[in-house]
Amino acid sequence: MEITSKVIILDYGSQYTQLIARRVREAGVYSEIHPCTVTIGELRALRPSALILSGGPSSVGDVGAPTLDAEVLGLGVPVLGICYGMQLMAHGLGGKVASSESREYGPSELTIEADCPLWADLDPAEPLKVWMSHGDHVAALPKGFAVIGHTGSVAIAAMADEAQRFYALQFHPEVHHTDRGTTILHNFLFKICGLKSNWTMASFVETTMAQVREQVGDAKVVCGLSGGIDSTVVAVLLTKALGKNVHCIFVDNGLLRLNEGPEVMSYLQEHFDLNLHYIEAQDLFLDRLRGVEDPEKKRKIIGHTFIEVFDKEAKSIQGVKFLAQGTLYPDVIESVSFRGPSAVIKSHHNVGGLPETMNLSLVEPLRELFKDEVRKVAVELGLPDFVIWRHPFPGPGLAIRVIGEITPQRLAILRQADKIVQTELTASDWYRKVWQGFAVLLPLKTVGVMGDDRTYENVIALRVVDSIDAMTADWSRLPSELLARISNRIINEVKGVNRVVYDISSKPPSTIEWE
Repeated sequence: MEITSKVIILDYGSQYTQLIARRVREAGVYSEIHPCTVTIGELRALRPSALILSGGPSSVGDVGAPTLDAEVLGLGVPVLGICYGMQLMAHGLGGKVASSESREYGPSELTIEADCPLWADLDPAEPLKVWMSHGDHVAALPKGFAVIGHTGSVAIAAMADEAQRFYALQFHPEVHHTDRGTTILHNFLFKICGLKSNWTMASFVETTMAQVREQVGDAKVVCGLSGGIDSTVVAVLLTKALGKNVHCIFVDNGLLRLNEGPEVMSYLQEHFDLNLHYIEAQDLFLDRLRGVEDPEKKRKIIGHTFIEVFDKEAKSIQGVKFLAQGTLYPDVIESVSFRGPSAVIKSHHNVGGLPETMNLSLVEPLRELFKDEVRKVAVELGLPDFVIWRHPFPGPGLAIRVIGEITPQRLAILRQADKIVQTELTASDWYRKVWQGFAVLLPLKTVGVMGDDRTYENVIALRVVDSIDAMTADWSRLPSELLARISNRIINEVKGVNRVVYDISSKPPSTIEWE
C-alpha cells in the first residue's frame, strides 16, 4: 500500500508502544512499529515522515540499555520522545539524565510553561492531568532545548527544540489517563509534522487490491478459511481482486466449536460467491496432538499441519502458487522480539507455526491492520453483521483452550460449556458489548456435591474481556445474574463439570487466551 504519510515508532519496551501506533492510526495517519535496533540504513529505507521514540523500562545509564543512534536524529524529520524516549533524546544530545529518589507512576498535573505548537488548543492556565511512569528524569537540557512543561516533582516534564522539530514528554499522551493526550498527539502529527490524514479503510481496500493483483498476477491462490472475520475478509478481498483464481480451503481440524464446520460452510456458500473446498482432517490433527501439553508445541504442530494440508490440496489445483493468510499486525508484533521491549509472548499460528520451507508463497493482505481496522474493511466490502461482529477465535482453536492434553472427551466437555457461554452472551445482549467471551477447560479436578453424592470433576474458567484491538484488555464486568446463569447451566448441563470460575485478570500482565 502506498502511504504518503508514515510515522515510524521505535520500540524501547514500553507496554504502551502498540497503543501509540493505535492513536496515530486513529488520527488517519499510517504508523509502523520497529525495534529500536533497526539500522540507520533500514530506517532511511522506510522513508519516515516523523519518528516517535517509545517509553521503556530501562535507565539510559544502565549497561546494555537500549540506545539511540545519533544519526536517527539527523534524518531531518520531526521527532517525539516519550518517557524513556525523552531521556534517550536528552542523553544523546548532551543533556543530563538523573535517577529519581522514588519512582513516579500514576496521575500527575502538568503545568504548561511555553507557547508551543505541541500545546495548541490547550489552555495554559489550566493544569493538565497526565500519566507518569518513570524512575529517571531529565536533569539538564541539551543545547537548543527549552522547558515547555513541568510537574510538581519534575522540573523538566516536557522539552522542545522547535528549530529542529524535536519534542519530548516525560508523560504518556497515548493513554486515556492523560487528559487531552489525543490533542497533543494530533498537534505533533498535523501542526508540527504537517502530515495528511489519509489512512482510511476505503483507500486500504483500493490500494491493497491493486497490490495483490501485481503480486499474484494470473496465478491461483489458496486461502485458508476459518469463517472468522480475518480469514473471511481475506477471502472476499482476494476474490474481488482476483476472481475465481482464489480457492478457499476450510479445514475441519477437530478443534472447532460445536457444529462450527457445517455452520461456517453453510453461511459462506449462501452469502459469498467463493470457490470453497471442505477438508475433513480431524483425525490427522488430533493424532499429532495426542499427548502434547506444551502450548507452543501445540501451536507449531497445528501451524505445520495446516500448511501441509493446504500444500497437499493445492497439488490438485493447477497453477496454485500462493497461500493467503489472515495475519494481523498484532500477530506480527507479538511474534517478534523487539530489543529492549517485549519478549515474544506467543507464536501465532499465522506467524510462528510456519515451516522454514514452503511450496507456496505467502499473501497477507491484512498484515498492516489491527482487528478493529479489519472490521472497518469488512464494512467496506459489504460483509453482514454476524460475520463482522463474530468474536475472535484463535487459529489453533480449542487446542489452546483445553489446557494440557487434548482428547476427544475433553474437547466435547469444552464445546458444550462454550456453547452455553455464547448462547447466554447473545441472549443477554452482551455479545456485542464485549470483545471476546469463551470457556476454558482447566487441567484439574475439584471436589463437589451433586444431590447426595460426592463428585470429583472438571473446572471450567470463563474468560470475557473488553478491548479495542487485543493489544490490551480488561476483564468484563458482567452482571452477577448473567454469570450465575452461565455457571448454573454449565454445571447442570455439561456432564463432567462441577465448578465454574471467572477470570478477572487484565492484559497485561495476562494474555487473553490462557495458552
